[in-house]
Amino acid sequence: MKDTNSRIEDLQCGGLKIIQNKSLYTFTSDSVILANFVKIKPQEKALEIGAGSGVISILLTAKTKVKEIKAFEMQKEMALLAIANVELNHISDKIEIINDKIQSYNKYFKNEEFDVVFSNPPYMITTANEKDDVRALSRHDKTLPVEELCLYANRALKFGGRFYLVYDASRSSELIYNLIKNNIEPKTMFFTENGKGKTILVVIEAVKGGKHGVRVLANLVTNDKNGDYLEKLHTRNFIK
Repeated sequence: MKDTNSRIEDLQCGGLKIIQNKSLYTFTSDSVILANFVKIKPQEKALEIGAGSGVISILLTAKTKVKEIKAFEMQKEMALLAIANVELNHISDKIEIINDKIQSYNKYFKNEEFDVVFSNPPYMITTANEKDDVRALSRHDKTLPVEELCLYANRALKFGGRFYLVYDASRSSELIYNLIKNNIEPKTMFFTENGKGKTILVVIEAVKGGKHGVRVLANLVTNDKNGDYLEKLHTRNFIK
């Protein structure tokens, strides 16, 4: 029987495609923005925290020519979907999906093994009545509070390694505090806003052991006044 919840979409990048399942968690513009922001050299080793459907890692194989990405995804349903998407694009030699939580990092890797870490983590504050279904865990920080996100990014990164992430703009101070606490210094950042002037996200490149001083880029407007996503999300080059 055909799965009516799943569909294959064109990622509009190097012929890549992705399976979306509306009964699980489907990726948003956050993922596209982060994929355009991350910079990885072909010889560098990268780690993704919270792969979801695998969309960011998949896009990065085309955008950066990276040869090795390890990606943690704790939810079995999403990990299986990510594996299917990697296989769909014939890049299993470049991306390995690990169905486990990042808190199990040292079961798989040594400290300071990665040049780059990137993440579009669950950043909504967990409430007392929050469910534990796939969508809720993909959006809320119950299983990955910001303190642990930054702690494990520090653990994974080599000295001088780079951490790229997107987070709720209203929690910017909390995020930056925890980055600096873990010796990961914000170096480049910008905010996104919708077409009505509301700030939505903060996007940061931070360096482990980096010096103080951050470059703040112009805001990225993600929507027009009608709420539709703008095409420049797919093409903006952030770091010169």
